[in-house]
Amino acid sequence: MQQGKCDSLAEGYWGDEIRQLFYSNYGDLLYLVNMKVDKHLFRALAQYCNPAYSCFTFVRIDLVPIVEEYTTLLRCPN
Repeated sequence: MQQGKCDSLAEGYWGDEIRQLFYSNYGDLLYLVNMKVDKHLFRALAQYCNPAYSCFTFVRIDLVPIVEEYTTLLRCPN
């Protein structure tokens, strides 16, 4: 039984095989969707966000973090 939108992604809904396939394709993306965001950190990162190039720009250096690096930046335990 679904209680709301997107709750089909909740723990226990997927079997082990489907969950492993998702993680092999998308890494830790699901953990980022379900985590609380530190507002101060988000504001600090937003100052350097360059949406035209989908990266962060620090002076003359462009950085494009991967999903695993986002989990570290956002202090996600997984």
